[in-house]
Amino acid sequence: MSEMIIQTKQLTKKFGNRDVVENVNLAIKKGEIYGFLGPNGAGKTTTIRMLLGLARPTKGSIHIFGKDMKKERLAVLRRVGSLVEYPSYYGHLTAYENLEAVRRLIDVPKSRIDEVLSIVRLSKEANRPVKGFSLGMKQRLGIATALLGKPDLLILDEPTNGLDPSGILEVRELIKSMPSEHGITILVSSHLLSEIDQMATQVGIISKGKMIFQDSIETLRKQSKSNIHIVVNEPETAWRALLSRGLQVDKAENGLMLENVSDQKVAEIIEALVKEHIAVYRVQEQKQSLEDIFLQMIGEEGSL
Repeated sequence: MSEMIIQTKQLTKKFGNRDVVENVNLAIKKGEIYGFLGPNGAGKTTTIRMLLGLARPTKGSIHIFGKDMKKERLAVLRRVGSLVEYPSYYGHLTAYENLEAVRRLIDVPKSRIDEVLSIVRLSKEANRPVKGFSLGMKQRLGIATALLGKPDLLILDEPTNGLDPSGILEVRELIKSMPSEHGITILVSSHLLSEIDQMATQVGIISKGKMIFQDSIETLRKQSKSNIHIVVNEPETAWRALLSRGLQVDKAENGLMLENVSDQKVAEIIEALVKEHIAVYRVQEQKQSLEDIFLQMIGEEGSL
């Protein structure tokens, strides 16, 4: 069984009488890229702040590397790197000098600066003042800072937020390389399913403070419904003809709609239409996108 890196039980945070995070049970295994997904205000950042010891849970427990955060917080955090919201830096200093300032605080070998600059592909920009960096470069420098202490776990809160397509691609490819090349487990939050889909192996969806889904991307994909739209010349006649043959279909604009049917059933229906001399113009598959599934989930009050 894979080692559990993060495990929370009934994790809850109240502000006044409002539950911002309610009974969240995270389960993140070693080597995963875990996409923590939810709309803005869903409770992602509050959960991350509790994981990093920046906010105290109202109730519930947090275990990271099998250690209780209440009892062994410092021992845990020495093995965790994080980038929450936008990275802070000194604009007049170079990338190397910014990393040196942090390196002195956490007391790691000086050679580590060159290593992390290489990992985030900023070695050639090491001696440039950071104020001249693009947003994508600044974000990569923030990740380099998080990597200085050789963490086993990297927590990134909305790392592609505000970046242009080129910057998003740079950060995404960097994140995807971490588990295999450096043995780092990653928790990455986002409000964009399209981003999580392209880099995560597991996904947890939070809405209104509650976890409504936690499983693999593939399991999420299997929740997609597939419909077949058949465009015909006489929809009403076609519908009645199929019903008379015991074939259940729904009427749709310009034709017929079949929900979650096998290829064999589609073939049977087409054959019946041809026998009834109905002209079949098009047969189109209409499949829910992951984005559709996500929007459907967060629009529902109940959990899955």
